[in-house]
Amino acid sequence: MVDALTQLLNERDWLMADGATGTTLFNMGLTSGDAPELWNVEQQDNIRALYRGAVDAGSDIFLTNSFGGNASRLKLHDAHARVHELNKAAAELGREVADASGRKVIVAGSIGPTGEIMEPMGTLTFDGAVEMFHEQAEGLKAGGADVLWVETISAAEEYKAAAKAAELAGMAWCGTMSFDTAGRTMMGITSADLAQMVETIPNPPIAFGANCGVGAADLLRTVLGFAAQGSERPIISKGNAGIPKYVDGHIHYDGTPELMADYAVFARDCGASIIGGCCGTTPEHLRAMREALETRPRSDTRPTLEEIADALGGFSSNSDGTGDDEPKARRTRRRGG
Repeated sequence: MVDALTQLLNERDWLMADGATGTTLFNMGLTSGDAPELWNVEQQDNIRALYRGAVDAGSDIFLTNSFGGNASRLKLHDAHARVHELNKAAAELGREVADASGRKVIVAGSIGPTGEIMEPMGTLTFDGAVEMFHEQAEGLKAGGADVLWVETISAAEEYKAAAKAAELAGMAWCGTMSFDTAGRTMMGITSADLAQMVETIPNPPIAFGANCGVGAADLLRTVLGFAAQGSERPIISKGNAGIPKYVDGHIHYDGTPELMADYAVFARDCGASIIGGCCGTTPEHLRAMREALETRPRSDTRPTLEEIADALGGFSSNSDGTGDDEPKARRTRRRGG
């Protein structure tokens, strides 16, 4: 049986994902250090509002409020015995909002990293990671999530553990990594590494890609790296809304709706099929992205690094981490930055 996301990908040449969960919840009053997942039970109207914000802005896919919903992270809040409950509630609220939307909207069960370092550098075993991810996946499945959405992963073994957990749960899945260290993940994975790895694991993702990272320009360079490997698997692009800045005691992302509209079109033209935002991306940004994707024609050629830098600002490093020689993108003033 074909999963709902694959069906939608077969019908459309691009889909729009959602924006920032954390940014939105902090704007609603979530306190730094608190577990957002507890709001799936304690502040359900806020979680419904989070999901509706994305759907009303035009998102075809939204992620559940379950990024840190594994036993390791929830243990920090003495909630590690509530993994199934909190993930199930996250997906149930999502199912409610999606089903009331009047159109086909995908509820993607968010699964973030365990927060632990895997062997041999750390103490987390592969089987231990699988167990944690599987427990979370079963809760999301019970709540009605259409697919699992593994995100912000840095290590290859943790990505593979999530793939195994999805297989055990009988769920289709997507998986993104965060390339935030000179074009590599924190554990040294490059765009080429991930594009090649997803074709070799026993339970490959429906779609793969990048989320979060440094800024929109860097993320698009990573997407170009995926596309250069020639994979026919759909590529995901979820970039931050500009660059984070500390303003009046809070983290503020400087990307305007105009900038994110440009980013969305570039992402599509770089080869991404699923395009959304990450940190700092609000429904206002999403509306601008949706309008741009619907109204601006697709380019016949991939954008150059210079074109991306001119529109979105320069890159944080001269290389994408793959070792290929590249033209140095000029650092320009980011529009609206």
